[in-house]
Amino acid sequence: MKKVSIIGAGNVGANAAFYIGEKNFADVMLVDVVEGRAKGNALDLMEAAPVRYYDAKIDGSDNMEDIAGSEVVIITAGHVRKPQMSRLDLLETNARVMDPLILQIKQYAPEAIIINVTEPVDALTCYLWKKGEFDPKKIIGMTGVLDTSRLREFISKELQVSTANTTAVVIGGHHDFMVVIPRYASVEGIPITQLLPPERIDKLIKRTRTAGTEILSHLKTATAHYAPAAAIAEIAEAIIKDAKRVLCVSACLQGEYDVRDLCLGVPAIIGAGGVEKIIELTLTIEERHEFEESITVIKNAVDTLEL
Repeated sequence: MKKVSIIGAGNVGANAAFYIGEKNFADVMLVDVVEGRAKGNALDLMEAAPVRYYDAKIDGSDNMEDIAGSEVVIITAGHVRKPQMSRLDLLETNARVMDPLILQIKQYAPEAIIINVTEPVDALTCYLWKKGEFDPKKIIGMTGVLDTSRLREFISKELQVSTANTTAVVIGGHHDFMVVIPRYASVEGIPITQLLPPERIDKLIKRTRTAGTEILSHLKTATAHYAPAAAIAEIAEAIIKDAKRVLCVSACLQGEYDVRDLCLGVPAIIGAGGVEKIIELTLTIEERHEFEESITVIKNAVDTLEL
């Protein structure tokens, strides 16, 4: 079985390991700087395997050398938000967390495709790309897969239909300036613009933009982890299986959408090569305006970092 490594064995990392194990498409190496955390979680996950029927091997380590041989390296390490904090408040702190990881990934798993989950995702995905001088096709930020999943759940509840029949597209940054495009959200191919009045669609969009904050307001001392972990597993599976899935991810743009040297959410074909093709949507004037606002937020954040 191919190997996926997850750096950070907290709630998101451990749950991602569980979802990957259950999907049975790769062995998992959990790595964490806290001694014993990764090993303990890995043992617990493997002891669930006999009753959850997965054969994937999950191991844990506090040694970064153990990511060697990984097809995919997932970064979940870093500080998380507290109530009243925005994702961008974590920028400088988590950039410092990234610095040693960049060097270690280049040393031990230089050919791996990297999925970044550490907040603020888009800005730090760009930081990884530029600071590490990685192949832009092999750097992916986990943004849109999570945001579209949340929107699909809200559409499902609103219309009382199965989530399996829903689709959605979310572009831009993973923050309050994400761009939700209602005409690309549908139920079995029927756009929600034909199923819901504008005011109800607006409520769905607002809830999607603040979904993470809504969860944080309830948990107080923790952020969302089950849905982000599921999104991670979705992207990793597409890579390992070379599935050519069209997923909304934070991709490193080099001229697409008239954007250069910046990472932000767009639909892309994900396969064994990472971001194999970026799909450029034709945006209305209003959608383009929202998209440019999102670009500005991310660009300003990236510009504050030392690159």
